[in-house]
Amino acid sequence: MVKKGDNVKADTIVARTFIPGDVHVVNISGLLGIDAWETSEYMVKREGEEVKEEEPIAMIKSFFGLFKRYAFAPASGTVERISDITGQVLIRESQIPLEVDAYIPGKVVETLSNEGATIETPAAFIQGIFGIGGERKGKLMMIAENPNEVLTAKQLESKCNGRILVGGALVTSDALQKAVKVGAKGIVVGGIDDQDLTSFLGYQIGIAITGEEDIPLTLIITEGFGEMGMSEKTFSLLREFDGKYASINGATQIRAGVMRPEIVIPRPELTEKIGDSEEKKKFLEQGLSPGTPIRIIRKPYFGALGVVSKLPIPLQTIETESDVRVLEAELADGKRVIVPRANVEIIEE
Repeated sequence: MVKKGDNVKADTIVARTFIPGDVHVVNISGLLGIDAWETSEYMVKREGEEVKEEEPIAMIKSFFGLFKRYAFAPASGTVERISDITGQVLIRESQIPLEVDAYIPGKVVETLSNEGATIETPAAFIQGIFGIGGERKGKLMMIAENPNEVLTAKQLESKCNGRILVGGALVTSDALQKAVKVGAKGIVVGGIDDQDLTSFLGYQIGIAITGEEDIPLTLIITEGFGEMGMSEKTFSLLREFDGKYASINGATQIRAGVMRPEIVIPRPELTEKIGDSEEKKKFLEQGLSPGTPIRIIRKPYFGALGVVSKLPIPLQTIETESDVRVLEAELADGKRVIVPRANVEIIEE
């Protein structure tokens, strides 16, 4: 629906297709009391014709036309097949449109045949640790006054409708239910109790990818499970853009092909000011090195932020008795810890 170079809004449809509607089987011979081979003879609708729900599609007359018996369409659609072998008629409902929107406002830099498009925009970008719920859009709304505050139902009002709410260290079960009631689009918070999450969903989440849950809002956890104060850096960034439009996605996958939930805050005012940063490219290409900002993604320091202080060359034996490459990291509180290199992810600044 778009071409390279087009400027799009977040809700601009970039790709559209149609999937076949449901099929309904009508037993004409049984309903009219006729032989299967007579089905076509008594049809008042033919293959390819459109029908409306409860509209007659077949009819038989008896007693010199004084009495009539009908077979009605169970749904609106098209007569797809009339069978004189089975005495049945297939009615297919209208095609169902399937649309993909741009998700973020920006410029189309590439179109993907039979798939969609790549959209580019300057933005503030934050990744969480875990999330549920798919793509949603709305204005950020700071609820917590500090990163260690618990988000409760009492703090949520009708003005939260359509907003992406930012809490502190924890969101309660009552707050989740209240957020749904007032029509919030999403919640970004440091932590959540796993029992509250299960209660909200109605089932326990497994190890598969999330993001397709049938829930009315998207939840993004930035630090981990339990009451965990949101990183000051993350909280400050969200507070800086309070009231700004954002796109969020809770899709998470922790196995092969890692996916993190994300918050994208478009900054169109920077479009003409930024370009490719050779320094940043060089930084990302070199990978881990002393001074690299990281986040630890495994216990016992799950969610902790820090910087790489040392990269020992020899393999070291860890608690699982595996010999792995490790690194020494200095956490935000000044504590130095040794963790496997595979248990951290680089934070792009």
